[in-house]
Amino acid sequence: MLVSGEGTNLQALIEASLPIAAVASNRAGVRALHRAGVARIPARVFDLDGYADRDARDREMADWLHLRGVDLVVLAGYMHLLTPSFLERFPNRVVNVHPSLLPAFPGAHALDDALTAGVDTTGVTVHYVDDGLDTGEVIRQEPVPVEPRATLLDRIHAVEHRMLPEVVQELCAR
Repeated sequence: MLVSGEGTNLQALIEASLPIAAVASNRAGVRALHRAGVARIPARVFDLDGYADRDARDREMADWLHLRGVDLVVLAGYMHLLTPSFLERFPNRVVNVHPSLLPAFPGAHALDDALTAGVDTTGVTVHYVDDGLDTGEVIRQEPVPVEPRATLLDRIHAVEHRMLPEVVQELCAR
């Protein structure tokens, strides 16, 4: 079920007892790979340096996930855009969690961008992935007040760790 990066969202999915068939990462040494090993979930690194281009990497990653019975892909810290060849293998079955209320503040620096913009509220979005940068259809959003700033990241993570497993559970039931 999963393509992941950092690992805390993966841990939330594991703790929710969701059916995780595999974990793929584009970087070696990330916490998600360790967490997958502890949970005895098949895991593999698809480092871009090992492929001619992203399309070749994404085709092999899609094949590997497909062979493990994956039918829903959850991006939980995966920081590369997926190519159309990957997305076509899992039509309307790739979701992402993002730390803003999309379409506001897409991309890798959403929290910094929200703080720079001086907004009072940011939030968390779970959305379908398309070939754009955080442009897919929104599945669910939840606002999070920016203040107090000292705890913003922890509060964003708390919402991600609750909301992502809820949405994934609903999608698995379909």
